[in-house]
Amino acid sequence: MSDDRPAWARRITAERAARDWSQRDAVRALRAHAPTELPADESMIRQWKRWESGSLPSEFYRPIIAATFGTVTHAFFPAPGRRDGEREILAASGMETLEIVSRLNRSDVDGATLDALRITTDRLCSEYPFMPSEQLLIEGRQWLRRVVDLHSKSLTLAQHREVLALSGWLALLVGCVEYDSGDRHAAESTRRAALSLATESDHAEIAGWAHEMRAWFALTTGDYRGVVAAAQAGTETAANHSVAVQLAAQEAKAWARLGDRRQVEVALDRGRRLLEGLPHPENLDNHFVVDPAKFDFYAMDCYRLVGEDKLARTLADEVLRAGTDFDGTERSPMRNAEARVTLGVTAAREGDLEQALIHGERALQGNRQSVPSLIMTSRELAAVVRDRYSQEPAALDYLNHLHELGQAKPGFLPA
Repeated sequence: MSDDRPAWARRITAERAARDWSQRDAVRALRAHAPTELPADESMIRQWKRWESGSLPSEFYRPIIAATFGTVTHAFFPAPGRRDGEREILAASGMETLEIVSRLNRSDVDGATLDALRITTDRLCSEYPFMPSEQLLIEGRQWLRRVVDLHSKSLTLAQHREVLALSGWLALLVGCVEYDSGDRHAAESTRRAALSLATESDHAEIAGWAHEMRAWFALTTGDYRGVVAAAQAGTETAANHSVAVQLAAQEAKAWARLGDRRQVEVALDRGRRLLEGLPHPENLDNHFVVDPAKFDFYAMDCYRLVGEDKLARTLADEVLRAGTDFDGTERSPMRNAEARVTLGVTAAREGDLEQALIHGERALQGNRQSVPSLIMTSRELAAVVRDRYSQEPAALDYLNHLHELGQAKPGFLPA
């Protein structure tokens, strides 16, 4: 079968192979997820062969195929989404940054200025995946101060609430980057500020993300029961928002590390069902939007933890494909790094030390890193390497490199 098939067709084949299913097995699984009766087996097997060959499934079958493989429709069959940049601020608001800042210095604030601030905030949150941490932290803090200063201006009640919300989103962003950079105490203070702003503005979604940050902090420091508690608190607050999908994923990751496979599947399925029912995001890059492709990233982490190596490897390949442009530019370097760690873990478990170390070292080389998350996942690769290859010089070099990374960020030293 040629390699020029659409990505979704290659994925159908890979997902089936990862489960050791024949095409007849796959049709049987498909039936279990279908809302209505499907045609006879022989007809469905012929249909399945056409899908694997590259014939696009109808809109009826796409969500059923996605559910069969434990993911969502737009992760399997991506829809285009907006990816914006500096030009959009000027196009949408007619203002450049200098003019926005000038308007902010006036005694009152008009609607056009708030529109420009919303677009600027969205742009900053969209640059989270790839902008260098130091630069994003500087810009994020600058805009947060500017927006907070608006509270001293003459604002209507609606404008006051909008400014509180914008301050909350920017505080969430700054807190995430602070934590990525290893500044845990600053990140927690900023997270609490975001939660306070959410409470004051009665903004459930921002509050949900503040709880999600607490779950993430707990996950990377080994407080898995704390993850579950934070995820459940956030879900109660923002049950109908996309953040509830990520909260379910963080809970699933915690259960995976606690060794409870059943709870992993329950949490993942809850997140999958919620995400499947949400509208497709307009801006796929915004860090506080759960894009469908991210669900594969969540599941990859869980499957690696519970030892489902074939499934984890298949999803890691998909994460890398979705996170890389046609010219090799990485759109999602932090997700890609964890996907490479996953490939390293599965290679190490299969006895291929060379490939394990290639993936592991490459994961540590990115310019844009979430150090706590990267060390957390790399710790798993280190454990396999230490257990099976402790006498190999190349293995010792990798372990030393990982140890040095931990020392460079106090508080995140791997065990």
